[in-house]
Amino acid sequence: MTGRARLGAAVRLVRAPAALTVPGDVLAGMLSSGARLRPRAALAVASSVCLYWAGMALNDWADREIDAVERPERPIPSGTVSPGAAFALATGLTATGIGLSAAAGGRRGLVPAAALSTAIWSYDLLFKSTPAGPAVMGAARGIDVLSGAVAGGGTLTSALPSAGIVALHTGLITMLSRDEVTPGPGAATAAALGIGGSAGVALAVAAPSPGVRCLDRSASASLAAAYLASFVPPLAAVSRGPSARRVQLAVGAGIHALLPLQAGLVARSGSPVLALLIAAAHPLARSLGRRIAPT
Repeated sequence: MTGRARLGAAVRLVRAPAALTVPGDVLAGMLSSGARLRPRAALAVASSVCLYWAGMALNDWADREIDAVERPERPIPSGTVSPGAAFALATGLTATGIGLSAAAGGRRGLVPAAALSTAIWSYDLLFKSTPAGPAVMGAARGIDVLSGAVAGGGTLTSALPSAGIVALHTGLITMLSRDEVTPGPGAATAAALGIGGSAGVALAVAAPSPGVRCLDRSASASLAAAYLASFVPPLAAVSRGPSARRVQLAVGAGIHALLPLQAGLVARSGSPVLALLIAAAHPLARSLGRRIAPT
């Protein structure tokens, strides 16, 4: 393989474009904790992106035998990436992510990076196929939000509501993703739960809160509506009649819906301009997702 071919295979392995959904976690956590944006936010974002990519590479390494039957087009079963290379990439990205987090927050920054790495590796290697899988994956995204609070030097307790909202949304996606290949009766149930859960998420983002300016409240409500508009229709299609294609589209929509969701949380924290910038990445993420599936 040429160097360009290797790079393309690695991009597909880690679902590189899906990392557009990561910076909003850190920014939402940082701003909701009461901290101000600082240059170190870039390091915290880079750390989270590396750990996200590590999780994707490790996911395919762990699923290589299943994928050989169900998804032979993926990089490992197709032979474009060896299992050893995928595992090495996951390990290297994890180490890089932890190092960047330490650079962003010193010793304090090691705590969320270590917790996030533990959640990612334990999900991929231990919990993915268990009833605890959605909760573990949700916890990983919640920790990612809290990493922003740590990097910004803010108050963790103030960032907990934002972390919980993102964690709930992620858990709903993960629950549905279990039926991506061979949807069973549980797919319609998971979709129905997703519709109800996403409504609760949107209400939490748009709900009035003391100290939130009218402009920020209006922006967060609009972004919560955009979140619902992007996520609920694919869920409704699954609930009407599950199929592998419909479930995959709903899971992809849920991953991309993190962008308006994160933007809504940032708007609530008093940064509507930054919120709009995050939301503006949504169409790009969806477009790139049609080339490289985010799941």
